[in-house]
Amino acid sequence: MVEHYEFEIASTQKRTVAFFIDDLVVALLVFAIFYEKLMGLSAIVSLEERINAVQLFLNQSIPIFVAIKTVYHTFFVWQNGKTLGKHLMKIKVIEIFRHTHPTFATAFLRALLRIVSEAIFYVGFIFAFFSPMAQTLHDKLSKCVVVYDK
Repeated sequence: MVEHYEFEIASTQKRTVAFFIDDLVVALLVFAIFYEKLMGLSAIVSLEERINAVQLFLNQSIPIFVAIKTVYHTFFVWQNGKTLGKHLMKIKVIEIFRHTHPTFATAFLRALLRIVSEAIFYVGFIFAFFSPMAQTLHDKLSKCVVVYDK
């Protein structure tokens, strides 16, 4: 049985490229924020001290990194359904039943669930390859779908 939708589901290839673009944007933002700290780490001569300093840096910066990633995905998906990666790939996130970009609450929920999917070895993303609407776990739970932006 072939299902018909009022929108065209974005390909997993486009979503994958958008994913990498968005991760690059977030990584560059984090690098810019922590530039001085990172340069300070590279100046440490002792290998043991450098390892300890890097571990401390990671422990302190991971919550900030997660917060930046959550804010990035929440804000842009809430505003227009598109992050920079999705914009460049000409795709967008919509709520399945409203057919418009997600509300703030939905975008925030989706961003949080996306972080969880990433933290658990990207398992939530594998759902997209087996779902009729190419939905990841965070799409399914937030009742969203990624479609082509016309």
